[in-house]
This record gives sequence, structure tokens and C-alpha cells, in this order.
Amino acid sequence: MKTRIYASLMGWMALCITNVSFAQDESASPTVAQVEQALQKAVEFFSKSVSTEGAYVYRWSSDLSRGEGESVVGKSTAWLEPPGTPAVGLAYLQAYQLTRRFDLLEAALATADALIRGQLQSGGWDDRIEFAANDRALYAYRVDGGEVGKRRNTTTFDDNKTQSAIRFLQQLDRELNFENERLHSAVLYALKGVLDAQYSNGAWPQRYSAPHESSELQNVQANFPAQWSREFPEVKYSDFYTLNDGTISDLIETMLEAHAIYNEEDYLQAARRGGEFLIAAQLPAPQPGWAQQYDFDMHPCWARKFEPPAITGGESQRVLRTLILVYRYTLDDKYLTPIAPALDYYESCPQVSGKVARFYELNTNRPLFFTKDYQLTYSHDDMPTHYSFLVDSKFEQIRSEFEKAIKKPLPVELPVIAKAPKKSLRLASAAAAAVRTLDVRGAWVTQGKLKGDEVAQPIIESRVFASNLRILSEYLASQMR
Repeated sequence: MKTRIYASLMGWMALCITNVSFAQDESASPTVAQVEQALQKAVEFFSKSVSTEGAYVYRWSSDLSRGEGESVVGKSTAWLEPPGTPAVGLAYLQAYQLTRRFDLLEAALATADALIRGQLQSGGWDDRIEFAANDRALYAYRVDGGEVGKRRNTTTFDDNKTQSAIRFLQQLDRELNFENERLHSAVLYALKGVLDAQYSNGAWPQRYSAPHESSELQNVQANFPAQWSREFPEVKYSDFYTLNDGTISDLIETMLEAHAIYNEEDYLQAARRGGEFLIAAQLPAPQPGWAQQYDFDMHPCWARKFEPPAITGGESQRVLRTLILVYRYTLDDKYLTPIAPALDYYESCPQVSGKVARFYELNTNRPLFFTKDYQLTYSHDDMPTHYSFLVDSKFEQIRSEFEKAIKKPLPVELPVIAKAPKKSLRLASAAAAAVRTLDVRGAWVTQGKLKGDEVAQPIIESRVFASNLRILSEYLASQMR
């Protein structure tokens, strides 16, 4: 306990002992020299002192003695899901594109190397990368070679893990003119894994270890099951067609981006087939929406114990935007066909406290919830707090995007390349705040809780670092316009 109190006190003191150049006037615009110094200091600290061999987790205690991704991890473990390793790598890369500073490219390359060391023989990534020898022995890492045997070799598409890794690596590959052979090989290997994992109907599973035998799958339109169990059946769902957490949407965008970078037709066709699956996954009237996951008969089905067969008001919003994206990339009208009836339906769905429900009951369209002991209910008075059963509605904005795409179909730029913004007081103020709050080590320390903390403590977050890195690099780029 004394150690934790001491660490917290030291973190608080470090936060207070900041760059004092803005102490007199917090509204003053920083000089280019001040921002360059702050950026260099922050990148050096984060890439050298915070990283695990070039890789990252979500957050750390201010003294760096504890770290965590979705779970608490040791110092030799890194995490994939944003804002973990690929997200930090992409932040370095975009900052480099804005400033052309070598230290940023060096940091991006170190992160890419860490990801390459974590790539599985199945092509993608698990939720974590292990660097300690004993832990690595449990995984079938591609660079380590050898027979897979009983080693873990399961690529996950859940929560944008493998997708975010591929997108960072392929953008870096392009930035380096495809001349880094080790990086280039890893990207193409990962993209082949995505192609191999795609079902014949265009869908992808949540996870895979080897190419699927999908020739017997029926390319059928989604439909309602004759009946469904209101009790959680505890079935394996990771092979099912998964829209949950944007899985297929992330994969489609990854493949569109891959096509834009490498001009390989297979990547475009995979994205198109993914879009065709989204069309087929739309359920019939009077509920022309989407479910979070489907079984091989194209019925909405259970996933986890709090994810029932239902129409989703959450993932459907990403589906609609993905269809618009595929249309803008291909200018094929068929990808717009599901959108108008879906928008009409979702805009008519009952809302709760100004939000749409994550789940609407099949046939009745009543919002569905769970109690804290995971009993299905129509009441939202006793919900678990770890999951969003009510989500913000973006359907009005999506309708605007849809109508704009129809009236003026503009080609989409993929991947989005960081560009220098115009000078603005808002950007100057944000840059000043980033410089002012950087501590003597080069860390941005905020208040938050790590797992097991009862009260907020000083912490360091990948999300905050990436955000401030973007602000500082945009400010520098704006001064050079």
C-alpha cells in the first residue's frame, strides 16, 4: 500500500512539474521550437520508456509499474485492440507524414517490427503479443517457425484487432515504397489470410485458424428463425457470420484500402463480396435491419450470454455506412438498395431515453435488455454496466450521407493520408495545452483507474498520447503551409 501511495504521489508531482513556458498566458500560441521540443520529448519517452519492444497496451500507472489492455498484463505483453499497438503505430506514421521527422518514422518502424513478431502462422493476430520466451512458446508465431502443433494459432477479427494491424502495416509499406521486404512480406501474408478466411457468401467469422471449407454453405437471404431460445444455449459462435463490434465492416474497409494501395483485384473482389453479404444479411420487412451475428442458415443467433438473436440498433449503423463506402468506391448502385428501407425502419424504432436499443426483439420490435444476473427482459432498470444496451442514434446523419452519395457520388480516398490543416486559434490552443501538460519525463499524465483501483490514480494512456501527438504534428504542419 505504501508503495502504491508513493507511486501515486510521484505521478502527481510529475504532472505538476510541467513545461512552465505557458504559465503566464495559457492562451498564447506556442512557438514552433516549443512544439518541436515537446514532440521530440514525448516520442522519446513513449517509444523508449513506455513501449514493450516497440508495442503497447491501453494504459499504465504513472510509474509504469502496472499496465493493462482488456486485462492486466505483464511487462512483456502487448495488446492489439485500439488504442493498443496498431493505433499507436498509425499515430506515429500519420505524425511522420505531417512533419517528416525521422524520430517518428523510427518509432513507427519499431512498432511495425513488434507486430511482425506477433503475427501468427494463420496470418493475423491474437488479442496480445507475448515477448518473453516462455510465453512465446505457447503461440505459433510466424517468425518463430516450426510446426503449429498445440500452439495457439487463432487469428481474431474481433474488436478491430487484426484489421487495425494490417491497415497500419500496409500504409507504412506504401510510405516506404514497398522496399522493406520483411514488412511487405508480412502484409501480403496477412492479406492472404483474410482472403482465405472469407466464406463463399462473402461473410467472415469472428476468428479463424485455417481456411474454411465453405463450398456447402448456402448463399441465402437472411430470415427469421421459426423459434429461438430465450435461454443462453452456450454454443460456439466464433465461426458464425459476425457483424458484432464492426467485424465485417472493418474487414471490408481493410480490403478496400488494400486494393487502393496494391491494386490487386482479389482485394477489391473480397470487399465487394463482403458488401454483397451485408445486402443478403438484411432481414425482411417489417424489420429490414441487421443482427449482430448469424448462423449458417442466416438466422440471427446467440453469441455471448448478453447478445441474443435480435435486430441491432448498434452495429446496423456501421453496416449502413459501410454500404455507402463500398458504393462510393465502386459506384455500383446495388450497395445502396438496402439503405432507404433500413433507415425508415430504424427511424421508426422505439427509443429509450433518447437512444436506440442495442437489441430489438424479433417480430415484436420491442427493445430487449438484460438484468445484472443476465435474465432477458423488456425493462432497462437493472442492466449490467459493462455493455452498452442503449446506443446513440446516428441515423439522421447517415441519411444525410446517403442522400449526398446519391446526388453527388464522389470517389473515396483510401487510405486517408494525413494532410496539413490550416492555421487556427483552436489548433494553437490545443497545441499549447499539449505542451503545457507534458511532464518533465515527456509523459501526459491523466487521472483514471486501472483494474483493481478503488479510486482514480495518475495514469498514462495510449489514447491520450496518440491524440496529443496528432495535435502537435498538425500544429507544426500548419505552420509550414
